[in-house]
Amino acid sequence: MTTPLPTSLPSSSTPLDAIESAKRAAAIRAVADHFPINPSYIGIGSGSTIVYVVDAIRSLPPHYNLTHTLFVPTGYQSRQVLYAAGLRDIKFDSLPRDTLIDVAFDGADEVDEELNCIKGGGACLYQEKLVATHARKFVCVADHRKLQARLLSKWPSVPVEVEPLAANTVLAQLERLGSKGPRLREGQMAKAGPIKTDQDNFIVDAPFRRLLLAKDTKVREKEKVEDGDALVTGAGVGRRVSLGPGAEGTIGVDGGNIDGEGREWEVEALAREIKMIEGVLSVGLFCGLNGEEVLAQGAR
Repeated sequence: MTTPLPTSLPSSSTPLDAIESAKRAAAIRAVADHFPINPSYIGIGSGSTIVYVVDAIRSLPPHYNLTHTLFVPTGYQSRQVLYAAGLRDIKFDSLPRDTLIDVAFDGADEVDEELNCIKGGGACLYQEKLVATHARKFVCVADHRKLQARLLSKWPSVPVEVEPLAANTVLAQLERLGSKGPRLREGQMAKAGPIKTDQDNFIVDAPFRRLLLAKDTKVREKEKVEDGDALVTGAGVGRRVSLGPGAEGTIGVDGGNIDGEGREWEVEALAREIKMIEGVLSVGLFCGLNGEEVLAQGAR
């Protein structure tokens, strides 16, 4: 019930338009810069740009030695892309224990200045998160249209994968966090009901105000706020601020504005809050340290 992805590229006789050319250029550059020689496991994400990534991998010169390389897809469609390219796949749960994927390539719906991403537009959210968080390096492949100053500038909502039994309670909790009109993502045919993921879960699309960067919250903490006495709130210590005529609110140290639908969130703070809701399997905000940064700190 998910939206089908292309499994092959246009024929060489078909001219690419500007957008497709940009996708292909981004894919070629990503593979050239980040694909290792003689890798064991490579993550392959979802989305139309990934078709160009797989094509670029297939075109690598022989010294990259893909003889023993296995590719870890993030869902049914990306598995079909690999199959069409003649590349061998392995399911995530078949990876040897304590094994890290060498590099994971994936697309994005939107990317901000700090390289936080929104993903999940193609309903492959949970498997995308699994592969990304178990890779030594996560490489987001996106053309110029996807880069915005802040997340939710053009992309309308945060995708959230939820267990169907908990869908209604999750929708209510998202509204309490400030989402205006969160809804279950429906299939192309209304009578078929909500879209289901490869894990038979639902996707909720949750609109929020444009998300703040970590640097935005630091600036706000330093700002002098008139009538700004410290408060202890559910989101931590904040300051009372004016939200307009006759209205007050609180900006917490975690970047969340705690009162009403006008609430503002910093990316990582919102990701944590949504993930804490019972029934949420995965949140379509990809943020935090990359695998290389985590390994450099001595963690796995």
